[in-house]
Amino acid sequence: MKTTCILGAPIQTGASQPGCVMGPQSLRTAGLPQILTELGWQVEDRGDLSIPSQAPQSYPNPAIHDLAETCAWIGLLSRHAYEAARDFTLPIFIGGDHSMSAGTIAGVARRAAELGRPLFVLWLDAHPDLHRLDTTTSGNLHGTPMAYACGLGDFLPYPPNAHPLDPRHVCMMGIRSVDRAEAARILETGIEVNDMRVLDETGVLAPLKAFLARVEAANGLLHVSFDVDFLDPGIAPAVGTTVPGGATFREAHLIMETLGDSGLVRSLDLVELNPFLDERGRTARLISDLTASLFGRRVLDRMTRSL
Repeated sequence: MKTTCILGAPIQTGASQPGCVMGPQSLRTAGLPQILTELGWQVEDRGDLSIPSQAPQSYPNPAIHDLAETCAWIGLLSRHAYEAARDFTLPIFIGGDHSMSAGTIAGVARRAAELGRPLFVLWLDAHPDLHRLDTTTSGNLHGTPMAYACGLGDFLPYPPNAHPLDPRHVCMMGIRSVDRAEAARILETGIEVNDMRVLDETGVLAPLKAFLARVEAANGLLHVSFDVDFLDPGIAPAVGTTVPGGATFREAHLIMETLGDSGLVRSLDLVELNPFLDERGRTARLISDLTASLFGRRVLDRMTRSL
């Protein structure tokens, strides 16, 4: 039996614009649990996590805000993501801003280490989120999760990262907004980055299939982290970090269908959905439909009339 759980992380302290706190409920309202059930998955909705009030925590970089809250979320999500990865075929973590992925990746990395298998991450995002605490100029901690996950630098007072990712096991697609410090980190680590120019030149399938072949050859577990701003804002306006020139409707569905066909995905983040910025729920419905493509829905499920 194919099993999944939906675990909400209504976190918005890592971002600058409020609204992501409503993301998990928006996806539920768009019918995500029902869609997955109709596709033959056994679905358990574990509701939304929460943290208690936190005492303010300072840091030498004065731009940083809500540090204590972000640290608490990372620790909480790490524990729950590990349990979900242990108990379900393919858990879904719905947010919430992208700082939550520092916790979800840490949790699934712990499970991968327990199984003696390497963890790979497909990062679908306009941004690489490779800032350290000392390099972020905005102070928005949703720009730090990938650097933390890979153990790139000193991340105290974040919770200890016991199982850092090998940067060579990360593939980024859709990148089109990179700060200077992040660009330097990409060059230093050798993280695979397929920016929008690469995708325009090669299409999405060539780099994706090459990465999936590496995951399969290593007997790896694959975590997919999907940020709404991976998509072009013309089709997905409900995000506070819009960057023109993102993935199209068909490119995104092709990626998700190919991931589903591979059978390699073991966990999924859906992040940065801000319903306050949406148009009659269109982005939430699109993200739900894209998730359905990863979970087995295909275009040919619909019959059309011949002319």
